[in-house]
Amino acid sequence: MSDLKQEKFLVLPVLLALIAYFAEHSLLEAGRIVSLLGAAVLVGGILVASMRVAHHAEILAHKVGDPYGTMILTLSAVAVEVLILAIMMRGEESPTLVRDTIYSAVMLDINGILGLAALLGGLKHGEQPYNDDSGKTYGVMILTAMGISMIVPEFVPDAKWTYYSAFTIFAMLALYAVFLRMQVGQHSYFFSYSYPRRAASSAKEEAPAEEEHSVATSIAIIIIGVVVIGILAEFMSALMGEGLRGTGAPPAIMAILVASISAAPEIITALKAALHNRMQATVNIAMGASLSTVILTVPVMEGIALYTGQPFIMAMSPVQTVMVTITLIAAAINLNDGETNAIEGMTHFVLFATFIMLSALGL
Repeated sequence: MSDLKQEKFLVLPVLLALIAYFAEHSLLEAGRIVSLLGAAVLVGGILVASMRVAHHAEILAHKVGDPYGTMILTLSAVAVEVLILAIMMRGEESPTLVRDTIYSAVMLDINGILGLAALLGGLKHGEQPYNDDSGKTYGVMILTAMGISMIVPEFVPDAKWTYYSAFTIFAMLALYAVFLRMQVGQHSYFFSYSYPRRAASSAKEEAPAEEEHSVATSIAIIIIGVVVIGILAEFMSALMGEGLRGTGAPPAIMAILVASISAAPEIITALKAALHNRMQATVNIAMGASLSTVILTVPVMEGIALYTGQPFIMAMSPVQTVMVTITLIAAAINLNDGETNAIEGMTHFVLFATFIMLSALGL
């Protein structure tokens, strides 16, 4: 019963989901302004649910340690993203939605989350240590996965997309299988860091207060939160689409919104970890989320495309390719020495601001 009382904040998103279910058509018929207001309220509900998901992911991170706790968080975020994309693909005609969402997620995770976390953490703590093996491993795998799934398709003829799409599915799954074995197996030390005694005791003091939660309870609440977020996101996307129709809003705005929703729990947890001087958790979340987004979202969406016979555009635009290249080069340099600082964080955050500006310009 005490566990249920502590999760009272999840009641609001559940109630919003029920209200949206019965009032969706009325809101859509009420006009653009009402649709946008309804979408904004649902976004608030999504953020409330995300905070609970983030809280329990942090509890798991403290209980089971890295990389297991942060891996659960990133997989939860990918589940939300795939769910929202699958829902939106049924009603959206945009053939670039999946591509733009994955691109937006990578920009948000590496440049937004990691950049802001390193900036704020650096201003508070100076140089923040982490295991540089994790940064290098994440970086090369993100580069490989994005190259195979989002750069090479530019050179694949439309008549042969089914063959390359099937190959991409198996390539992504093979990469993730090996990566998962490394992350939880004999190379798990790549993704963990032994903090000095003083830092470890400090981190313990800053652990979430609700340590009495069992691991099973935290996992169950994360799953419930993800489901609620997915339901709210379905209604939100319908209301947002109606509200933005005919306004001339940038076409990538829905992709950015989907990426932001799925990353909401990660943003909260990563920033808290950086401010608590636990940069290893931040690196695992930001880089791990980017990798999981590419390596897991691509095969699921490609599989849906093959099943329905409706291909979509995965090849990035020239601007997107340049931004991803600059981002991964900057990450390779910044994550090469085992310490982050405010300057490195600022470089990534400026790249994130550039991504937002380019998206606003429709590029």
